[in-house]
Amino acid sequence: MSRKGELLRQYPDGGFWGKLKQEWLNGLHFWTSEEAISAVFEYIWIFYNRKRIHEANGYLPLEGYYRQHQIDSKAA
Repeated sequence: MSRKGELLRQYPDGGFWGKLKQEWLNGLHFWTSEEAISAVFEYIWIFYNRKRIHEANGYLPLEGYYRQHQIDSKAA
């Protein structure tokens, strides 16, 4: 727990880590740190960036939003 005036529990990526734990790691047990690292890597690079939709991006995955933004930038 943070003390009064410290914002340790209110950092911007808090939602990301909560979603990682809830959507991907819930109920998983790892024997080695390499297994855990692999699971987190898979979540970030395969699921979160390529498949998971994001409300702030018009319900597009991050990779789709990035590609659309690149196309719009080149057209302008």
